[in-house]
Amino acid sequence: MAAGAWTAQAAMLALAMGAAAGAQAAPVTEKFAIIQNGESIGTVTGVTDGASVSVDYYVDDNGRGPKHKETLTIGAGGIPTRWTVAGTSLMGGGVNESYTWEGGQARWTSQADTGTVSAAKAPLYVVNDDSPWALGVYARALLKAPGNSLPLLPAGTMRLLKVKATTLGQGKDAVPLTLYRIEGVNLQPDYVLLDRAGRLFATFGGHYLTIRQGHEKEAHAIQALGADAERTLARDRQKALAHRYSQPVRIRNVHVFDPRTGTLGGLSTVIVLRDRITAVLPAEQDGAPTDDQVIVDGQGGTLMPGLHDMHSHTTLDSGLFYLAAGVTETRDMGNDNAFLQDLMPRIEAGELAGPRITPNGFLEGRSPYSARFGIIPETVTDAVKAVDWYADRGYFQIKIYNSMTPDWVRPIAEEAHKRGMTVTGHVPAFDTPDRCIKDGYSEITHINQLMLGWLLKPEEDTRTPLRLTAMARAADLDLNSAPVQATVKLMEEGHIAHDPTVVILERLMLSRAGVTPPGDVDYLDNMPIGYQRYRKRTFVPLKSPADDQAYVKAFAKVLATLKLLHDKGIRLLPGTDDVTGFTVHREMELYTLAGISPAEVLRLSTLSPEEYMGHGDLGTVERGKLADLVLIAGDPTQDIRAVKKPRLVMKGGAIYYPSEIYQSLSIKPFTDAPPVTAPKADTGPGDSLGAPGLFGGGHDDDMGD
Repeated sequence: MAAGAWTAQAAMLALAMGAAAGAQAAPVTEKFAIIQNGESIGTVTGVTDGASVSVDYYVDDNGRGPKHKETLTIGAGGIPTRWTVAGTSLMGGGVNESYTWEGGQARWTSQADTGTVSAAKAPLYVVNDDSPWALGVYARALLKAPGNSLPLLPAGTMRLLKVKATTLGQGKDAVPLTLYRIEGVNLQPDYVLLDRAGRLFATFGGHYLTIRQGHEKEAHAIQALGADAERTLARDRQKALAHRYSQPVRIRNVHVFDPRTGTLGGLSTVIVLRDRITAVLPAEQDGAPTDDQVIVDGQGGTLMPGLHDMHSHTTLDSGLFYLAAGVTETRDMGNDNAFLQDLMPRIEAGELAGPRITPNGFLEGRSPYSARFGIIPETVTDAVKAVDWYADRGYFQIKIYNSMTPDWVRPIAEEAHKRGMTVTGHVPAFDTPDRCIKDGYSEITHINQLMLGWLLKPEEDTRTPLRLTAMARAADLDLNSAPVQATVKLMEEGHIAHDPTVVILERLMLSRAGVTPPGDVDYLDNMPIGYQRYRKRTFVPLKSPADDQAYVKAFAKVLATLKLLHDKGIRLLPGTDDVTGFTVHREMELYTLAGISPAEVLRLSTLSPEEYMGHGDLGTVERGKLADLVLIAGDPTQDIRAVKKPRLVMKGGAIYYPSEIYQSLSIKPFTDAPPVTAPKADTGPGDSLGAPGLFGGGHDDDMGD
C-alpha cells in the first residue's frame, strides 16, 4: 500500500470515530541507517504527511557520497506526480532535478536530460539522482500495477518480482516482511523488503544495506537473506549461459594473437578439451571436421588470450559483465573479506560465473574518512597481524588506503615481504609517492595518487574529494620538473609498477550533465535506461567555464604522464576501479590515445599481468595453457576498439556468448555469436547456435555500435 494511502485511511478512520472536524493524521517519520561492512555511513529520513513526502539523504563514505533533499507528491496508484531533488552527488557535483505531471503533461529536468510528454495518466518517472527511498516508492507503485510492471519515463520498463516472505526478529520485535526484486532499470537488480503496510524496511545490493533504524541488529540476517537471493539468481544465470562440452572444441578459421610479438598469425585452428588448449594448428594442417567435436567457425576473426582488469572490486553481479567483455581474470583490490572468501571457490567450482580472481588484502587506517572494506587495524601491531591474516589465505599483495598512518607503512611492508607478498595502494594522506616507495611499495595505484605528489601542499588532505578536484591543477604541470623526474627515477630504479585506472579519472573529470561521456559513447545506447541516465552527470563541482577547461587540460596531462611512464619502462597494469568490463575496453583505448601502440596495449592487457602475478599457465594461446580465450571479429592490432565486440569467450572449461549474456541482463547485444555446431549426444544448455540457452538465439538484429 502506498504511503499516501495508508496515512489517508488513518485520517478517515479518525474522523469516522468522532474526531474533531478538520483533524488530520499526524505526519509519519521513517528513519533508516545506511551500513557498509558493519559500520554506519549515512542516513535516510522520510516524512510522510498525507500525499506529501520529504526525504533527507546523507552519505559520507570515504570522504564522499550523495547529500540531497527530495520532495514528492504521491498520486493515484502510488505513482508520484511531483518529485524534486536538490543537493550534491557522489563527488560533490550539483544536483537540481525536478519532475511534474499536471494537466496531462509530464515534464522533467535532470543532470542527464530534459523532456516533456503528453500522458493521460501519471507515468512512473525514474529519478536520476535517487535515494534508497525511491525503491520503496517504485515497489509500492508496481504492486498496484497490472502484472507488477510499468512503462517508465524517460524510457524502459520496470518489473517487480516477489522473491519470498520472511520474518525478521523474534517475539515482540518480529516483523513480517516480503522480499522483492526490481528489474529493468539498472545494471543489477535492486532488492527491497516491505512490511505488511507496504512501508520500506530495507534495501540492499553489493556491500551496502539500508535498514530501518532500530533494527540494525538484523543487518546480518538481511545481508544473508540478500546474499541467498542474489546467489540463486546468479546460479540460474550461470546454468543457462555456461556451455560445457566433454568433447574437444575445435575453433577454426581464426588468426591467433601472440602478445610476445604483437602480431596476428595466419589462419589457424585451436583445439580445446575442457579447460586446456590441446593444439594450435596452421589451417592447412587442420583435417576435416569430425562428428564427435564441437565446431566453432571463427570466420576469419582474432582469437586472443583473455583480458584482465588489474583493479577490480568484485561483486556478485560483476562476473557476467566481465565475461561478456572478454575479461577472464581480475585482481580484486579490496573487498568485504567474508564475501570474497565465499565467492572465489564458487566461481572456481563453476557454480557462479566470473573471471579468475587474484585477491589483494585491503588495509585502511581509522579516521572519519575511512573506507569500510577489508581490515581497519587500531594499532600498528594489529596492522602487522592483518598482513598475516591475508598471507595465510594466499592473498597476492597488501593494498594500503587513504587513512593509513604513514609511519605504519614500513612495518606493514616489512611483514608483507617476510610473507612473500608485495605492497601496493593509494598514497596515504600527508604521505608522498616517493616516501611510499622508499618505505616498501612495489606499485602505486591510480594515476591521480601518483600525480598528487607533484600537485599538493604537505598539509592538504587527500582523504576528501580533494584527491579528485586537485587534479585540475595538473593543467599547468611541467612533466620535466624536478619533482616529477625524481619520482619517475625512483620508479625506474626500484622497478615500481603502476596501475593507472585512467578511465575512472576520465569519467570523474570529464563527465558533464546531459552529455554522453567520451568513454561511454560506444556502448551506452545499448544499456538500461537508469544506467544511461546515471552516466550523463557532472561529478566535479564546476563554478565557471574556466573550471571546465582546467579539467580538460589536466586530463590531457594525465595521458601525457601515462606515455612518459611507459616510455621510461614503468610496468603499466591496466585496471579500472569498476566492474562492468566496458571500462576495461576504454582503459585500453585511452592508452592508445596516449600514444601507445595497439599491439603493446594488448600485451599489457593479456600476457603482462600474468607475468607480473606469476601465472605461467595463462597469457598466450599455446598448447598446454589454460583456455581463457576471446574471439573477436576484427583486428585489434590495427584498431583497439575491435576488442569491444567479443563474439565468444572461453573460461574455466565453459563457452560464453556475450550476445546471450547481454540479453539476460536487459542490454542490447553488440554483435552476434559465431556459427557453432555440437554433437547431438553431447547437448547441454545452449549446445548450438540455434538453441543457445534460455535467452534467445544469440543473434543481434540491430547491432548497437
